[in-house]
Amino acid sequence: MPSSAARIRQGDAALCDALGEGERALHVEGNLVLARKAFETAFEQAEQNHDAEAMARAALGSSGLWVHERRGAADAARVAARQRHALARLAPSDPLTLRLRIRLGAEADYRAGTAGRMLELLEQARARHSATEHAGTVLAEALSLAHHCVLGPEHGSLRLRLAEELIEVGAGTDRPGDTVMGMLWRTVDLLLAGDRQAERAYADLLEYGPAHRHAVASYTMMAIRVMLTVRAGALADAEALAEECARAGAAVGDTDWMGWYAAQLLTVRWYQGRIAEVVDTVASMVNSPTLSVVDSSFVAVQAAACAAAGQQRQARGALARICGPDGASLADLPPSSSWLIAVTAVIEAAALLEDPATASRAYQLLRPHADLPVMASLAVACLGSAHQPLGVACLVTGEVEIAVDHLEAAMERNGALGHWPALTLSRHRLAQALAARAGPGDARRAGTLFEEAEAEATEFGMRLPPPAVAAPARPSRAAVCIRAGRRWRIEWRGRSAVIDDMVGVRHLAVLIANPGVDVAAIDLAEPSRGSYPSLGPQPMLDPQAIGEYRTRLRELGVELARPNIERRDGGRAGDGGRHSALEAEAEWLRHELSASTGLGGRARPFADDTERARIAVGKAIRRALDRVAAVDAVLGKELKACVDTGSVCCYRPWYR
Repeated sequence: MPSSAARIRQGDAALCDALGEGERALHVEGNLVLARKAFETAFEQAEQNHDAEAMARAALGSSGLWVHERRGAADAARVAARQRHALARLAPSDPLTLRLRIRLGAEADYRAGTAGRMLELLEQARARHSATEHAGTVLAEALSLAHHCVLGPEHGSLRLRLAEELIEVGAGTDRPGDTVMGMLWRTVDLLLAGDRQAERAYADLLEYGPAHRHAVASYTMMAIRVMLTVRAGALADAEALAEECARAGAAVGDTDWMGWYAAQLLTVRWYQGRIAEVVDTVASMVNSPTLSVVDSSFVAVQAAACAAAGQQRQARGALARICGPDGASLADLPPSSSWLIAVTAVIEAAALLEDPATASRAYQLLRPHADLPVMASLAVACLGSAHQPLGVACLVTGEVEIAVDHLEAAMERNGALGHWPALTLSRHRLAQALAARAGPGDARRAGTLFEEAEAEATEFGMRLPPPAVAAPARPSRAAVCIRAGRRWRIEWRGRSAVIDDMVGVRHLAVLIANPGVDVAAIDLAEPSRGSYPSLGPQPMLDPQAIGEYRTRLRELGVELARPNIERRDGGRAGDGGRHSALEAEAEWLRHELSASTGLGGRARPFADDTERARIAVGKAIRRALDRVAAVDAVLGKELKACVDTGSVCCYRPWYR
């Protein structure tokens, strides 16, 4: 039987082996599962041996690489108690004392959504590093943990400085993981900032060999790759990669693997227009103990998903949960890596629920971060530029002019990010804003943007969301065209123009009577074959109209033959050029009848030639629009902006 001293020596050897295995698994291999198992064994052995230093090292290692890895209340309390137990047995000057204080301070700050205590401890680590040789490990840990405590959107520049300092300090430690973490944090920081160097930093990380041998870093790089695949518009590929990534995260023991996977899946479904399908998935995540204590994003996403699914009671309940009964709680959300996602989801829910008060509060909170991309956690999911939800919020509150500005910026930023689905969505939202603004030229541009967005959505497998605001009632936006005898009256927003009947006006009447409907030019040229909805009582140039034109032409002939009509070469005074006016009317009628009738006086359609119809119809409509503009320049400009001509013609006063 071994003596007591021999048993102690055997215990010391086993303890050293367990500590060595744990630190290698954590700081070289990045394998959290192996590290936790080894440190658990080491702590129990150290406690038996009354070895305070070994207890401290094991307790530190049990916390892992990130802050708040231990999510269960009992598990987190057990690890913290071990750390305080070890701390009480160490001398104040022991480097492990500061390391334990840093870990406990980081955990407390993170849970409170603050960083002040951690930043003070970081300064102490810097002071020790400058005064003591071989103190790099303490500072490296302090930098990485401090970085995790400042993941809110307001701390971007501070985080980047911490990451770059960690890379420098990591070069002087004997732990490869320190440099890996520094490079990983730097990549994340640049991505979260939307910096143009972000993907170059990611490529640099991919080429760094120790990062691939570090399981946590490798998993995080894969998660970032999912985000970049979504940006590229390969939504189906991103979904498959997200599943593979989730398996890798579970295998390595990363606590966030389930939350990251849910965020990635929800992002894909959002762009596919299928967010309503994942209501149950979101509901299962809202109260998951695997979520960070400062993560409120899934509650906000639940509000948006339920609203999209038509579950208004549940949506309003989720919104009240995150915003509070009077909305004040929204401003109290702790800053975190999920904060931007939470506020963005609140805005989308407010849009679907037609809640301008909530949209306004969310807008004020998000506005200072307008130039950032909306990202989840460590850049594992991206919803594009924050200008996009800001624009949606303004649509909900009725500030259409500001909405246009934000959505213009969103298109530019999303293009710079290379986030094609987000760019498509911004294009779609901008078209809505322009249609709602209804300024000169807005309708034409909105129509173009809608068409481009729909084409891109088809390419990317997207289904575009409904308008953030309801389309206005027709009388406030669309013109009305009414026939009055041989004339037409066009009305729009209190303005009106009365013009003589002509072919182009009749084409225009068809388009105005069917706003948003594409009508083939050849159908306008040959009304009998038209597939557009009926104009109802508004007559076109049918046999009855031809008869009326001929009757009027005979009447003009009789009247022009009267001797008391003033002629061009002089005549009876007081008639004010009546003869010239009658001659002009007769000439116009003869032209119209000639163009509209053929052999035997029968109505003559255009030849069965699409190109000839396109040219003729386009010219006729443009002549009519010129006539309108001659009577009322503002009305003419509006119609010209809203009417498209070509092989297909359309009047687009708003998004149909």
